[in-house]
Amino acid sequence: MKLLAIDTSADDCSAALLIDGELNGRLTREPRRHGALILTMMDELLAEAGVPLVGLDALAFGRGPGSFTGVRIAAAVVQGAAFGADLPVLGVSTLAGLAQGQRRLHGSEAVLAALDARMGELYWGAFRLDATGLMRLQGEEQVAAPGQVWLPDEGRWAGAGSGWGAEGVILMDRLGARLGRVEPDAFCDARDLAQLAAAELAAGGGLPAERALPRYLRDRVTAVAGGGR
Repeated sequence: MKLLAIDTSADDCSAALLIDGELNGRLTREPRRHGALILTMMDELLAEAGVPLVGLDALAFGRGPGSFTGVRIAAAVVQGAAFGADLPVLGVSTLAGLAQGQRRLHGSEAVLAALDARMGELYWGAFRLDATGLMRLQGEEQVAAPGQVWLPDEGRWAGAGSGWGAEGVILMDRLGARLGRVEPDAFCDARDLAQLAAAELAAGGGLPAERALPRYLRDRVTAVAGGGR
């Protein structure tokens, strides 16, 4: 399988190329240059591997939640590339990517992924490891105040993402002894999106290019300094 994934949903901009189980990636933190950088990163990965865009099996992107502007950039880039190369697309949750990264980096088996949604709210999802080594959503993703997000009834959980830096005190108080490692600086990486997308593609997933659409969770788009979230 040959799959290219990108993410521009937050301050970090990343791209990853998965070829028959071998993963190579690019990552940089230049928040206002995602649109200019991501195409170069994609081109570099393909050139190094000697694989043309049309030689891929699919393209994947972080569909959100995250920065409204950033998520739109990734969707537009993948949509345009998929149209030109006649490839299927897969939109992958950035919260799932965040949780999968905690599995890769720390061996976590249960992760509460939280991104700062501003206005005192979090983008939130609970993920557990399945038998295939992938983090799977428990319940539903949501946007809510930290005192209102759904918490699992049992188990010990790791916390990851910017939401833990913004609203961690309330979350820690609610979870108590069930909370283990907390990584407030953790972020979604395209390498982890690629792994999740590959599994979805192998299971028969994949959509036409025109359906490469963002998922915001929050119905309203609110302008904030440095771009909307």
